[in-house]
Amino acid sequence: MTWLHVARSDSPLILAFPHGGSEVPAELLPAFRSRWWAVRDADWHIRPLYEGLADATCIGTDISRSVIDCNRNPSGASLYPGQATTGLCPTETFDDDPLYRAGESPDIAARRDTWFTPYHAAIEAEIARLRAIHPHVVLYDCHSIRSHVPRLFDGALPELNVGTDGGKTCDIALSDAVMAACQGRTNVLNGRFRGGWTTRHYGRPQDGVHAIQMEIAMRAYLREPDGAPDETNWPPAWDPAFAESLRNQLTRILAAALDFAKGRS
Repeated sequence: MTWLHVARSDSPLILAFPHGGSEVPAELLPAFRSRWWAVRDADWHIRPLYEGLADATCIGTDISRSVIDCNRNPSGASLYPGQATTGLCPTETFDDDPLYRAGESPDIAARRDTWFTPYHAAIEAEIARLRAIHPHVVLYDCHSIRSHVPRLFDGALPELNVGTDGGKTCDIALSDAVMAACQGRTNVLNGRFRGGWTTRHYGRPQDGVHAIQMEIAMRAYLREPDGAPDETNWPPAWDPAFAESLRNQLTRILAAALDFAKGRS
């Protein structure tokens, strides 16, 4: 199975998609309660959402985040100490439902070697390639999540959630430009989602690598059902017409990121 996808551009923008996949290798599937549980928390339709919006290198994995979460600390340390979250190889859903059948558990080291390490090797290689061309590179980490997940946050999540780990992972000019392009929708900078491992690990503004995370509440581009999702209504279907408004705004957001990287902001 070809699970890792790298589409290269020479522009100074990288889009990363760690959670857009829904593939579960056949040999792992029997340990899960069901395939639906194993893919339920994917960033549904995130790659079609961004497709064609900017001249950028795109890096994505087809593997479900329930198999391996490529946006977690590989050591297993929590990114949000004291707050509910899921791990490198999650054993529960966002809503704290068990993912595995009784007596089953993931082989974390094997999964890290098989999927996490190659995914991040690809990101590192693309950053190095583009830094050899440009003085500044922007790594934009693409995410989405259900608008209501009571275990993770109260109420409805703002539509656009930008994370820079409190300003550590990029120049303030980049985050200011992105936040300006977020106007017109509910938005927040460094709210509940301050940036995952990808943003925090690669964001080195002093070295010309500026990382930023965008977490989108799914109601901004999908018709989310009322109440908790079930197998009859989740995931919502991809509807390009419904997503068009957000795609237009993301085009402006990515243009702002590119302008910054090219010194035009």
